[in-house]
Amino acid sequence: MPEIRVKIASSVGLHARPASLFVKAASGQPGDVRIGRPGTELVDARSMLSVLSLAIGHGEEVVLRAEGDQADQALTELSRLLTSDLDA
Repeated sequence: MPEIRVKIASSVGLHARPASLFVKAASGQPGDVRIGRPGTELVDARSMLSVLSLAIGHGEEVVLRAEGDQADQALTELSRLLTSDLDA
């Protein structure tokens, strides 16, 4: 299962609006997508509650892991979101 590490660019971290945009994009992916801090158990990226419970702040590094035929494409799209200031 491919994975990538990215730093959160959003000035408020992965909270409220940025989390909502990320979860919506993750929900549109055909395979399983997970997110979390390096070295911890990853959570379902399609679950708003799970993503918010991570309390990920600005500049923190996260791991994205995707499964399925289009896993690499999903990682590219989602990492692009996370490396943008989604709160702008």
